[in-house]
Amino acid sequence: MRNYVIRRLMLMVPTVFFVTLIVFITIRLIPGSLIDLMVSQYGTPTGVTAVERQAVAHELGLDVPMYTQYGRWLGNIILHGDLGKSLWRDVPVIDEIKARWPVTLELGILALLITQLIAFPIGIYSALRQDSWGDYAGRSFAILCIAIPTFWLGILVIVYPAVWWGYSPPITLIPFVSDPLGNLRMFIIPAIVLGMSGAGGNMRMIRTMMLEVQRQDYMRTAWGKGLKERVIVMRHALKNALIPVVTMIGYQLPVLVGGAVIVENIFSLPGLGRLLTDAVTNRDYPIVSGVILVIAVVLVFINLLVDMSYGLLDPRVHYK
Repeated sequence: MRNYVIRRLMLMVPTVFFVTLIVFITIRLIPGSLIDLMVSQYGTPTGVTAVERQAVAHELGLDVPMYTQYGRWLGNIILHGDLGKSLWRDVPVIDEIKARWPVTLELGILALLITQLIAFPIGIYSALRQDSWGDYAGRSFAILCIAIPTFWLGILVIVYPAVWWGYSPPITLIPFVSDPLGNLRMFIIPAIVLGMSGAGGNMRMIRTMMLEVQRQDYMRTAWGKGLKERVIVMRHALKNALIPVVTMIGYQLPVLVGGAVIVENIFSLPGLGRLLTDAVTNRDYPIVSGVILVIAVVLVFINLLVDMSYGLLDPRVHYK
């Protein structure tokens, strides 16, 4: 196990490096200049000379080649743990991330819990009652969850309650420590919207794996011994069907992060997704690179934990 973890940690380094390199280059290839955006906001293009533009570029560190900018940024991270400062507000990127990450973390955890609370009961029931009306209803609901776009559902959830009942979700962040119930009311609807996008795929996977497990000889033996259905399902069937499901959950985590970008903007949640969107719009390169770096590191670690969980679910899995 130790050698396996060490190898995976060593592989994380080039993975994260290439992610940051691609993002660093891509954000700078977006049409439009940061200098032009600043000029349009703080002055008129005709009133700013080329010398002044050059001075602004030099002040921001944008007057050197891209590879030099990347080397400076990467060097500051490795040597000082410094992700740089926002080009617009001169605020350390790490401070912005520290202020925003609890929102995205809470939204992601709630969405993941809701996904499993929807997927597991329906998926298990559909497998146990194959080709029944309940099975057809569950499979149809799964397809509906997969087909509905997150942004469309989020807009409907905001528009129709406001039109019909005059209700709109709160737009001011309610800290959990000051008002737990108010915080939960603020996050539950966005979490349901985000969680439904992954529930459909999980439902179908759980149903498929449960059906496959039920055809095994040890399952027939368990039924033949007269064990209760709950014991057979929870102790024998579900545990052996979990490995592909856990793998799929690991694949869904980047999708949840991408969905959080949309959901946070729709529901005005001040998380990393909204910070990233604003930074891309304003060409705030250090914030974009810093947020993507943090997200990439977190996702790589989570995938490592998912792979390590296989040994707990199936004793036959060994790591070398």
